[in-house]
Amino acid sequence: MCGIVGFVSERPVAAGPIVQMNRLLRHRGPDDEGYLLCIAAGGRMLACRGADTPQGETGFAFSPDSDIAAHGNVAVRLALGHRRLAIVDLTEAGHQPMCTPDRRLWIVYNGEIYNHVELRQRLTASGYRFLTECDTEVILAAYDQWGSDCLHQLKGMFSFAIYDAHADTLFLARDRFGIKPLYYWAAPNGSLCFASEIKAFTAFPGWHACLNAQRAYDFLVWSVSDHTDETLFAGVYQVRPGHCAMVPGKGVRPDENGRIKTRQWYDLQPRQFSGGFADAAAQFRERFCDAVGQHLRADVSVGSCLSGGLDSSSIVCAAHRLLAKQGSRHLQVSYSACARDETIDERKWVEQVVASTGIDAHYVYPDVSQLLEELERITWHQDEPFGSTSIFAQWCVFQQASRDGVKVMLDGQGADELLAGYHAFFGPRLAGMFRDGSWGALLQEMRGMRRMHGYSSLQLLMRAADAMLPERLRQPLRAYVGKSFATPSWLDVDTLGARQEDPFAQRRSMHRPGVMATSLMQLTSSNLQMLLHFEDRDSMAHSIESRVPFLDHELVEFSLGLPDEYKLCRGVTKRVQRAAMDGILPDPIRDRVDKIAFQMPEETWMRHHGVQAFRDKLAQAVEASHGILTDHSLATFQEMALGRTRYSSMIWRMVSFGEWLRTFSVDVQPIRESAATCAGSERLPAARAA
Repeated sequence: MCGIVGFVSERPVAAGPIVQMNRLLRHRGPDDEGYLLCIAAGGRMLACRGADTPQGETGFAFSPDSDIAAHGNVAVRLALGHRRLAIVDLTEAGHQPMCTPDRRLWIVYNGEIYNHVELRQRLTASGYRFLTECDTEVILAAYDQWGSDCLHQLKGMFSFAIYDAHADTLFLARDRFGIKPLYYWAAPNGSLCFASEIKAFTAFPGWHACLNAQRAYDFLVWSVSDHTDETLFAGVYQVRPGHCAMVPGKGVRPDENGRIKTRQWYDLQPRQFSGGFADAAAQFRERFCDAVGQHLRADVSVGSCLSGGLDSSSIVCAAHRLLAKQGSRHLQVSYSACARDETIDERKWVEQVVASTGIDAHYVYPDVSQLLEELERITWHQDEPFGSTSIFAQWCVFQQASRDGVKVMLDGQGADELLAGYHAFFGPRLAGMFRDGSWGALLQEMRGMRRMHGYSSLQLLMRAADAMLPERLRQPLRAYVGKSFATPSWLDVDTLGARQEDPFAQRRSMHRPGVMATSLMQLTSSNLQMLLHFEDRDSMAHSIESRVPFLDHELVEFSLGLPDEYKLCRGVTKRVQRAAMDGILPDPIRDRVDKIAFQMPEETWMRHHGVQAFRDKLAQAVEASHGILTDHSLATFQEMALGRTRYSSMIWRMVSFGEWLRTFSVDVQPIRESAATCAGSERLPAARAA
């Protein structure tokens, strides 16, 4: 796991900024650093070392030629930078930028290819001779062999850039589900910059942080981000999951908003399944255990995040069985976030998993004072505001694992979106049955949801209506039940300059309501990318590689194609997973129907233990927003703190938004200018390094 940065320019520019861009991502890879410079005069390729490059000669074609500090004023057309977190092949053979023996193809890469062993065997049979044990070299060989079609052969998480010195092209690519990030920004001097994290752009000449009004509206009102290729920074984009781009070595001219042309190389499609439920459970079990086994491949110790819920417990217990079969003498290590509030504490569930496996368990108890103390640092690492304090719980888990020397952690992201684990699936499930005229099954489903989860018939009918009604009727219904609505009193939409709209209305109108359609939306736009963003930043802030076995693409395609009732039936969520884990998971964990995960007592903190501190933070957010957040924000908080109104996470979103504005010196004034103009200003308020 690593960090990558780079830029390509239509005219020669100084190489110096690549060093500071790379330095801002040191947390992603403190084990090594490297650079590639394409000298403007003559096109010579120069591989350079940095302060963190290990000493010693490797003798490879990509071995550094000189120190990057000596070339800051050299004019270049292209520069690549890399930060390495050594996971596979810990020797200097894993140094990047890496190249083919003829120095034609150069790569900077972030991620893990879990089938690199199998791909290495195939490529060796085709005549390729490998010089290292790194999966990085496997990607290079695959690109050499198949070109951009190599992406379909890669099984894992990745974002990378490959420069072809002969064709003078830069190829950018991102994995199927966006597990690993890849951003780009068109600088005012004509350079196209790319990086694993947005903060790297703050070190490039011409950076000026400006607010993207529409994406800010989506975050504040609808609590979503990462659902489009845009970010909350105007003019900064991400290569979407399953997309790639070919950039000319002489630079590319983006459109007027700073966007470049990308191509979708992966389109998530369900695999047809025709067997019975028992067969589906057996196949799920086999595929899931295979995925966990591949995700255990590493030359360093592997730990797990363990919440005590179905997903993380499935990973821990499956990994335990696999390691036992391999005769491993090392105990698996787990980390859990616990709470002093018994209503959300899951330690009793975690301890059942610990008792059944004998793993080495560790616990952290995040508190409100720590949150407030570290909020600016967390915001800096996240790059964008975040919607709940559960991100802080995850932060504390990775922080402790890092202190204990763990470098790889497994986590359960993706299972809820894939297997109907959220109660948000209840409405679409009922709506789909209503549309199909399955009246008897519909009544049985409602009966099960009432019995298992305590919903009233009216609540379930409201959820079904929410999934079926046209937008002109749906939004008044949502406002009536207290869900997101277009014109909250605490937000001045005119000052913000955004459209008042549901960001997912068009997407919903394109699909019939149902479990599969909801899964597709959550996996590709509305939920998963946001959670993966948080996961990546929290883990990499502490130099830890986080792996997510549930997002093995073959497992995802198989599960997506299963009938709705195999995933949600009579109120039982993740039905096929529960059946598949029979004999692997402790029965109380397998059968539990409540869902807590790494939650924090956010409401208790704001109403009791941190009232004044959060009020102060909110007041600072209102001031930093320059009228976007109205004074009614403080009145809303006061009513909530006094218990007169129901708690809403919108309070935290406002606090986080304000912290982000201050941390990155985001300009909210020229929001009505075009993104390109805003991003291209010569003012340089850089992010404050944590």
